[in-house]
Amino acid sequence: MKKPQIIDRSQDQAFMRQALALAAQGAALGEVPVGALLVRDGVIIGSGFNCPISGHDPSAHAEMMAIRAAAVAVGNYRLSGSTLYVTLEPCSMCAGLLVHARINRLVYGASEPKAGVVHSRGNFFSEDFLNHRVLVEGGLLGEECSALLSGFFKARRA
Repeated sequence: MKKPQIIDRSQDQAFMRQALALAAQGAALGEVPVGALLVRDGVIIGSGFNCPISGHDPSAHAEMMAIRAAAVAVGNYRLSGSTLYVTLEPCSMCAGLLVHARINRLVYGASEPKAGVVHSRGNFFSEDFLNHRVLVEGGLLGEECSALLSGFFKARRA
């Protein structure tokens, strides 16, 4: 029988606030404000924000940037034992990346009704074909994350 995993949620809000600050950095550069950071053993090992526009890279989502930075920092493409904090529910590309990187836990803020595959448009992490399971918790500081995105798009339309 598999031993139940003990999850430390004591710093979740603090880490999500840091992800929100990263999202604001991206917004200041004209990027859709999404921020992400990867944490292992209470230490941030990677962080990033959306930069597909400025980076001319359609894969440069916040999650991708944080995971790439973490893999370089630890010298391994497998990031077992880590938690990804991201301000927006991941898309299919980023959800697949979490599985390939063997990230243990995902904590996201706002739901993404158009392209989110964690809960909004599907339940990607419960698919039978996956060889790794990611624990998911959504809605942390969801209103703040959503407000940042809404404000960005409202200003862009004005």
